Amino acid sequence: MVGRSHFSRQRLFSVSLYIGIALLNGSAWSAKPEPETEWKPPKLPEAVTIKPEGAVLKVAPIDRETRPEIEQAAAQIDSILQAYWNENKTKSGKKTTDHEFVRRAYLELAGRIPTIDEARTFCDATGRKKRGQLIDDLLESPGYVSHFYNYWADILRLKERPSRDIFFEPYMAWVKESIAENMPYDKWVNSLLTANGRVVENPATGFQLRDTGMPLAYVDNTVRVFLGTQIGCAQCHDHPFDRWTQQEFYKLAALTNGSKFSAKQVLFGGMSGASFGTDDSFSDSGPASDSPFKDEDDLIPNLARLRYGMQTAIDEKKVGGGIRNFYGAQTKMISSMDDEFRLPHDYQYDDGEPLDVVEPAVLWGKIPEYAEDEDNRTRFAAWLTSADNRQFARNIANRMWKKIMGVGLVEPIDDFQEGNIPAIPELLEHLTDEMLRLNFDLREFVRLLVSTETYQNVAVIYDPTAAEPHRYAGPALKRMTAEQLWDSLLTLIAANEWAYQRPTAQDLQAVYGIDMSVMDYEEFEQSYKDYNEYMRGLNRTRNKNCGYEGLTLVRASELPQPSGASHLLRQFGQGDRETIETARQSATVPQILTLFNGWMTHAMLAKGSVIYDSVSQQNTMKSAVDTIFLAILTHEPDADMRRAAEQEIKQASNPAAGCGNLIWALLNTREFLFID
Repeated sequence: MVGRSHFSRQRLFSVSLYIGIALLNGSAWSAKPEPETEWKPPKLPEAVTIKPEGAVLKVAPIDRETRPEIEQAAAQIDSILQAYWNENKTKSGKKTTDHEFVRRAYLELAGRIPTIDEARTFCDATGRKKRGQLIDDLLESPGYVSHFYNYWADILRLKERPSRDIFFEPYMAWVKESIAENMPYDKWVNSLLTANGRVVENPATGFQLRDTGMPLAYVDNTVRVFLGTQIGCAQCHDHPFDRWTQQEFYKLAALTNGSKFSAKQVLFGGMSGASFGTDDSFSDSGPASDSPFKDEDDLIPNLARLRYGMQTAIDEKKVGGGIRNFYGAQTKMISSMDDEFRLPHDYQYDDGEPLDVVEPAVLWGKIPEYAEDEDNRTRFAAWLTSADNRQFARNIANRMWKKIMGVGLVEPIDDFQEGNIPAIPELLEHLTDEMLRLNFDLREFVRLLVSTETYQNVAVIYDPTAAEPHRYAGPALKRMTAEQLWDSLLTLIAANEWAYQRPTAQDLQAVYGIDMSVMDYEEFEQSYKDYNEYMRGLNRTRNKNCGYEGLTLVRASELPQPSGASHLLRQFGQGDRETIETARQSATVPQILTLFNGWMTHAMLAKGSVIYDSVSQQNTMKSAVDTIFLAILTHEPDADMRRAAEQEIKQASNPAAGCGNLIWALLNTREFLFID
């Protein structure tokens, strides 16, 4: 455990770096004024220093009346764990203090540390129900939406431009809005797997567009994310470590092969024989399918005219090549069209011949009766998300358990197989039953997990390489994610962490959703210019209202996705979103340098920041030290900490410099960086 006793043993306050700040100027205990020539951080943008009025994000409310049922269900989980501990001669963990719990709850449910007022309000409150009330408050807060969006963004590989001609802003907005609405998980996944149309009109199509033209990779990624099973090896040969054969992989892939990804494919049956030239002519080789465009019959010839005008304008240097990407993005669309799927040309097993047509089939169980006569994608989605498919519920239960407790009951969480036995099989099956009982309400399931006594125990150190398995006596000690760190630093800086929000899917549809079946080239070019101006306007507004020395002081979920390689988020492990779950939580030297002297550190020492204003209002050294500790570590110092802190302040050139050194030192402790 990285806790207070560990912290007090560290020599953290012999800080050689002097941070010139204007804290506590003119306070009753200032030793001497600061020199007029002293460097001061730039001024913070006004928008982030003013608290917002009213709700910043609409979030579906929690049903508070079900709190007794949640606590009863949580007690059942604790009972299963207690039996496991008794059997394995493991002691149950020690309960967290209020200070420890409030910090953990805010980090795990809202993605940031609590403010000073939030911590004090909770710790000063009395009554047995206050922890449950805090949990419910956080689960219906904008912070919950932002935090769980970050979690899913790493899994779903959300980025603004997966390729030059795929624009993902509507899809990313839809994911966040789905979390805010608390859409049931099975319905959410079904939408991702069956969505038709263009991403601007039906943003859920983004999931399928992420693997455009790669049917085998799409199956592998989908099964890995939603069923927790790695079948990718069976693309090329029978799986060497699991029971899946190449034949089974191709049968499953045949169920999803119906996805078409462009207007040409949708209207002409995959374009096996259709031509698409630069004039008005085309030849049809297949039946038309449902289209999101208004005038389906006019779409293809008009696209030919638009493309001809676009290429002419590019050749004559009237516009840049970016319009080509815009054209491609506007014609990217999903529709279901069941085609034959064949074994690979080099297939070498006895159960088939190379290039044999594959009969679609699921890996286990059967397709629900209501979907039997539907298209293959619908059948696949119905099977995968069915309540009868326990692996679907089992996988997400295990994912959420790891999200909250730090270690999955099955590890790795995407490697369910016969030889990978769950740590506590009866608990995993019980959690699966609970997921089904709650009808795939993920937020309610998280509410259940964090309401257990086990979750509210102190954190325990778990070494994945150790021979001794994790006993789940409490959550595993873990580092903050990059997004939790950023949003926690932001909490120390900005009174309004929501001064900028990314546009909604509806906002984007208004400027991006154009009907290309009826417009001429001049209208298309103007739409392209309007879209670019809209996006540039968003960037200007964001930078003007929230910009600080190259940083944008808003929640991580509202920043570019993903951030640039040199950004603090990427330095602390935000993934590049190229593959599933690329985020890292390992320590590096650049991280140390960034916290030592990065602009986020300077921003919190600038006039107008939350911690600046909080400390500058104190009239005694004791209250200033207490405020700094509570703001950063969510507890007041013990005697040893206070002695070291006050000694540092007294030894500094003035109290302001000493407080700056103290803030800087606490930010660089392991206690701040870890979730205890």
